[in-house]
Amino acid sequence: MTQRQRLGAEALGTFWLVLGGCGSAVFAAQFGDGLGIGLLGVSLAFGLTVLTGAYALGHISGGHFNPAVTIGLTAARRFDPKDVLGYVIAQIVGAIVAAGLIWVILEGLPGFESTGNFLAANGFGEGGAAEGFGSPSGFNLVACLVTEIVFTFIFLMVILGITDRRAPAGFAPLGIGLCLTLIHLVTIPITNTSVNPARSIGPAIFTGGDALVQLWLFIVAPIAGAVLAALAHNFVSGAPETAEAEIA
Repeated sequence: MTQRQRLGAEALGTFWLVLGGCGSAVFAAQFGDGLGIGLLGVSLAFGLTVLTGAYALGHISGGHFNPAVTIGLTAARRFDPKDVLGYVIAQIVGAIVAAGLIWVILEGLPGFESTGNFLAANGFGEGGAAEGFGSPSGFNLVACLVTEIVFTFIFLMVILGITDRRAPAGFAPLGIGLCLTLIHLVTIPITNTSVNPARSIGPAIFTGGDALVQLWLFIVAPIAGAVLAALAHNFVSGAPETAEAEIA
């Protein structure tokens, strides 16, 4: 595959992740007449976007769709460092385009106003809870920081383990999608779940306010968790592989 094709696949996969995941939270989670998909539905939506995206595009780019995954794989010596910047830029562009499209669709809703956390941005603390910013349940900075580091760590441990050449072939997207679903089930009430800097950057760019002020945590914490996972995986699994990891 050419580099252009790989970057296009990363942008498209991240676009799908944000459109499907954040879109489910914005459009369907609170739907009236008892038809809302709620916490379980949104969690499944995020997991399904990764599962379907990895099966569709993983053979082209490796199916990262997440700067933390790209950096974690690089730290584990499973991805070429010279390709990191291009992948991260493509992922962020895909996330921003998806968040912008969600906003465009929202504009077609009678009475919609682009105020508060209208794109399911991440946050911590209670500072902007009245506007929908901050932690959905009011968890403080430390709790949210620990959550994002630990759950990104677990996410990368699963990715690194399930894409190991010694693991059963063909099941990686399924395992990774289910892992992301579980992560969302646990952490949506805490941070609205990031574990993915691109997913956080896209909505924050458009919502501004506290989402943009607090964005640093959702960049730093997932990357820290990913790097720690790379170190831990290489320690417990033996010598790191040098071949690039493909999720599909």
